[in-house]
Amino acid sequence: MALDFPQIDPVALSIGPLDIRWYALAYLAGFVGGWRYGLYMAGLNAPQRPNRDDIDDFMPWGILGVIIGGRLGYVLFYQLELYLAAPLDIFKVWQGGMSFHGGVIGVIATLFLFSAIRRISMLRLADIFCTAAPIGIFFGRVANFINGELYGRVTNAPWGMVFPGAGPDPRHPSQIYEAGLEGLLLGGILYILLHKKTVREKPGLLTGVFLAGYGISRFIVEFVREPDFYLGLYFDAVSMGQILSLPMIALGGGLILFALKRRHA
Repeated sequence: MALDFPQIDPVALSIGPLDIRWYALAYLAGFVGGWRYGLYMAGLNAPQRPNRDDIDDFMPWGILGVIIGGRLGYVLFYQLELYLAAPLDIFKVWQGGMSFHGGVIGVIATLFLFSAIRRISMLRLADIFCTAAPIGIFFGRVANFINGELYGRVTNAPWGMVFPGAGPDPRHPSQIYEAGLEGLLLGGILYILLHKKTVREKPGLLTGVFLAGYGISRFIVEFVREPDFYLGLYFDAVSMGQILSLPMIALGGGLILFALKRRHA
């Protein structure tokens, strides 16, 4: 027996001809929530930089990194042939298509440039950004669920759900799994760690925990998430999401070791 999919209109609000979708509101909530959380964490690190002014100034950079990196990542990792045939479609972001892993690459680029210009520690800035990131991830996955997209594979589990457009069989609500693991659980772990002064004094440690934690969570959920129809599975076993998560796990683990072994003034 499958659960009923809650029929929630993807459009949260219409103002004349303008439709405001839950997905757009999720991005907005993630950016605003992450910004406020970053200011809070900067206060915990005071008087060290990055300070609250640095966080305010970095936010536009971070937003651009997420959007541009996420879009280009989707194009390169998932639909390259399609966009090579119609390159102007790359700019039609309202049609959907964002890659989390591409967003990570975009943010890394903006972190590097901003910290170099401001002459502040890139790892300390990254720690703040990564600690706040689960807020946006949580809202984004909930919006995926509302849209009925990125659903899981067919299951006999009692919490299986029949998604619109996905056939008659119940499927894993993998968006909820990801919201719980990558958003709530990972965010909770980082929240506990950031309140330990010994952790905050090791730049890169929180970033490493985030990268490894997200990579592991995503790798696990991908076993029950339906692969994109145009990709399928590689070697009949792993998905593109799992392949892209492996470098995150490796980089996160390396940063954790680096932060723990490095001596700090």
